[in-house]
Amino acid sequence: MIRKYNAEDRNEVLAMMNEFYSSPAVEHPIPQKNMENTLDEAQAGSPYLDLFILVCDGKTAGYGLTAYTYSNEAGGRVVWIEEVFIKGEFRGKGLGGEFIRFVKEKLGAFARIRLEVEDSNEGAIRLYKREGFSPLGYSQYMIEN
Repeated sequence: MIRKYNAEDRNEVLAMMNEFYSSPAVEHPIPQKNMENTLDEAQAGSPYLDLFILVCDGKTAGYGLTAYTYSNEAGGRVVWIEEVFIKGEFRGKGLGGEFIRFVKEKLGAFARIRLEVEDSNEGAIRLYKREGFSPLGYSQYMIEN
């Protein structure tokens, strides 16, 4: 089951986010305040993101974070899968694929789904390829305020 985040999930999601951002799946950790801001935005109903809770056997098994933008190149709305995290004891049960299919089927019309993955995260890359993703081929640059 996949459901929207609510305030009662806050502490458990923060713990999962901290685990995610201390794992090899990401380039570097982020400040705790960034995670708290994301949860605040999700709770406030921001049009820029959705936070979902993945449930397995009646327990919180992970979370998925999506963000929304528009792309002239893609010719429409773009859904970014910002984060997918599955707790260790629930990995290998198909929850990552279930979340991707949920995004494809339930989030409405979109021209593209995008995501990022560390080159070393071979399991995630296999999942994404199985679900129809292909490399985009761009390098990304950023400026942070």
